[in-house]
Amino acid sequence: MHNHTFPPEVIADVHALADLGRYQIRGFGARRALPTFDDLVFLTASASRYPLEGYRERCETRTVLGGRHGAHPIDLAIPITIAGMSFGALSAPAKQALGRAATEVGTSTTTGDGGMTDEERQASKTLVYQCLPSRYGFNPAHLRQADAIEIVIGQGAKPGGGGMLLGQKVGPRVAKMRTLPEGIDQRSASRHPDWTGPDDLRIKIEELREATNGEKPVYVKMGATRTDHDVKLAVAAGADVVVVDGMQGGTGATQDVFIEHAGIPTLAAVRQAAGALRELGVEREVALIVSGGIRTGADVAKALALGADAVSIGVAALLALGCNRPSYRGDDAEEVDVTADYAKLGTKPGECAACHTGNCPVGITTQDDLLAGRLDPDLAAARVANYLRALTMEVTMLARACGKSNVHNLEPEDLAALTIEAAAMARIPLAGTGWIPGIRP
Repeated sequence: MHNHTFPPEVIADVHALADLGRYQIRGFGARRALPTFDDLVFLTASASRYPLEGYRERCETRTVLGGRHGAHPIDLAIPITIAGMSFGALSAPAKQALGRAATEVGTSTTTGDGGMTDEERQASKTLVYQCLPSRYGFNPAHLRQADAIEIVIGQGAKPGGGGMLLGQKVGPRVAKMRTLPEGIDQRSASRHPDWTGPDDLRIKIEELREATNGEKPVYVKMGATRTDHDVKLAVAAGADVVVVDGMQGGTGATQDVFIEHAGIPTLAAVRQAAGALRELGVEREVALIVSGGIRTGADVAKALALGADAVSIGVAALLALGCNRPSYRGDDAEEVDVTADYAKLGTKPGECAACHTGNCPVGITTQDDLLAGRLDPDLAAARVANYLRALTMEVTMLARACGKSNVHNLEPEDLAALTIEAAAMARIPLAGTGWIPGIRP
């Protein structure tokens, strides 16, 4: 008989912990069922509103981020950006392909822990340089070469905790960039070494502005936990852009217990973050980027309707590169089946979360030259660019259907919730009613 407290997956986890004597480590994102943007639907136009005709009426997608303090703002063609993923967690061809794709569609990509590679800078027309707690690979010269700076306080997959890069992924180039010994597990710090509170965040923002002559917008990225207070503190410290990463966000490697049991869902975080900016009266000055489990154009459109100015994608971008595909394109353009390589990792295509092992069968999350060589940067970049275009088409279709000529004109009134939980988190009426649980009777 099924035991609700100890189902088979929990029993397997207990057995694994008993065998290992330590916590489990993995990549990717949360596996548990969580409220998502799928729990919302759009109230598109009918008799009471005009829809726009997609073939004749334009829907604007241009997105401008980061002009609050006089820096050169980031001007993007679409409201979808590529999240920070490190060279180390990802292979060099993967980072290069992401940069090419972002450039092709007119958006930005982000460095990640461990610093900037020359290939990434050359491939990315608009590049955001991350300043993380570890400071691995941090280089003031690279900082000045970037188009914006992102101070990372935390990530949705591990808020309050540091990341990991296991020794099998610390190859010669990664070790040199991070000033680490080769083949040794690397742990990232859980907080910045030179501050203990929000006042120190203000000092760090001012230092980075001074180092870049005030030209670069400064983002502050945080894992979604106490979102309302954290966003307000980031604004008070001088952030131009706030990035909020929900608990569905992915990672190269961290403790499984963090991924599944820390933070709040993206659906709840976006509404809290947008509400905090509105309460401060800075929603038109400070941009909000939301990330964590964004997969479809519908997800993007719903995030914008709830108050985001843009979204950032990570895992979805890797899937577009070729992650979890059963094959890769060989030198002779033939598809080479790698399901046996997935089996060696104890998984299969469509279920793989073995990013931390360094044995990625399709060459994305590895530092092994032979495996990395399986990823064709040209083909991978084309796939990611196609994916970003398709997302943008979906966003504009939904916006037009709601009668909007600009995707940034989407608003909470355009949405209804399908579950009580989603209605409460998103502060959207339950479909067919005017009821918002906890707010409106």
